[in-house]
Amino acid sequence: MSEQNTSNLDATPLYAMNPVDRFSDRVGDYVKYRPSYPQAAIERVLAGLSPSQLIAADIGAGTGIAARLLAEKGVRVIAIEPNAPMRQAAAPHALVEFRDGTAETTGLADAAVDLVTCFQSFHWFDPEPTLLEFRRILTEEGRLAVVWNERDRHDKFTAEYTHLIKVASGYHPAEQRRMAIEPLLRSRLFADVQQYRFAYQQRLDFDGVVGRAMSTSYIPRAGTAYERLIADLRQLYANNCKEDGFVTLVYTTSVFLTQVR
Repeated sequence: MSEQNTSNLDATPLYAMNPVDRFSDRVGDYVKYRPSYPQAAIERVLAGLSPSQLIAADIGAGTGIAARLLAEKGVRVIAIEPNAPMRQAAAPHALVEFRDGTAETTGLADAAVDLVTCFQSFHWFDPEPTLLEFRRILTEEGRLAVVWNERDRHDKFTAEYTHLIKVASGYHPAEQRRMAIEPLLRSRLFADVQQYRFAYQQRLDFDGVVGRAMSTSYIPRAGTAYERLIADLRQLYANNCKEDGFVTLVYTTSVFLTQVR
């Protein structure tokens, strides 16, 4: 990618990069190869609350990975997801109800939920109207949780995998998540943002390594960059796989918790 094109990407906010439809051709890989989240992170999100009495809105729910984890704790979850193929691919759960909607316009009533969660999604939202919407739908005692799995650059294999993803994506700005939390930290609608970190690992065979890469919306699925990425991933896997044929991606799960001000 040229320097000019890279600069154009950097200048364009992620919410202007077609966040609704960009995952439509990734659904199969997303279902199979997206990482889950550590139980400790889910427990931290729910700490001090009574799960069976909660109504949560999981925003940008995707195929419901996090929504089902919350539901397994007894939370009733309204999973808001604007992408129809993602909703249709979601495994059902008795306590999870999928609805069409966006972070900026959820379609929920005022003070409808006790908890809003954003797992691996907040960076795709337009922050100002999103935070106003979250404040509107939360109760006066409401909690907001923003969660990301970040690849751990201290792990050699994970660092090398991350480098290949960055190169193949043309150094897409979605790889930089740290700035995404800044609007929440500055917001006058929410108070006392606390961050917690948890370790998580994902074991993958070679198909899993490729599938995990292809589940990322800004990775090419054809052409020279795609072919180069597959060759590089094959070499990386060969250099690092264990006798059982698996490699491990290492993550740090960051949980940001805040209350309605």
